[in-house]
Amino acid sequence: MNDRASLANQAHALKRAARADPRLPALLLLTDERRLPDPLAAAAALPPGAGVILRHYNAEGRERLGRHLARLCRRRGLLLLVAGDLALARRLGAAGVHLPEHRMAAVAAARRHGLGLVTVAAHSQAALAQAARLGADAALLSPVFATGSHPGAAGLGPLRFAGLVHAAALPVYALGGINAASARRLRGGGAVGLAAIEALRP
Repeated sequence: MNDRASLANQAHALKRAARADPRLPALLLLTDERRLPDPLAAAAALPPGAGVILRHYNAEGRERLGRHLARLCRRRGLLLLVAGDLALARRLGAAGVHLPEHRMAAVAAARRHGLGLVTVAAHSQAALAQAARLGADAALLSPVFATGSHPGAAGLGPLRFAGLVHAAALPVYALGGINAASARRLRGGGAVGLAAIEALRP
């Protein structure tokens, strides 16, 4: 079994243990201009039912990439979420939207626009509490482990992560330094799934 398949299996095991909402994908791929040079190939390698979060915030041709991803996701049974752009999510017919922590207040607007799943980024207990109050469907809590996305930032570690998850009033994904090896340390931690960038490269 390769590392991507192992990660997918572990994500599904976490989701089953957490008795998560069936609408929530167990595994999420986040696109990244620098760390994931070919997001289409990475998405094409995901198992059906996984999700893709289109970030590429400042990339030229973001909407064009989004249209390619939307077609691929429909064809392969993947859920597409668009990060930080409600209008683009609607144009692409995405399954939902992912909001950065500083834009969490847009959860209500996403609901008004009927954008389906609404996930948010969170980096603290306060952010998780705010996400729950606003009615987000799930939060991506990071960084769980050291990661290239936040150089120099200390990871929460599995124990602190589990404490935050169990205190949270909404489903929580693990993000940051997630790979087949580190994910094993999250068993029993309450996460509904795993989110990753480099570990899901083809």
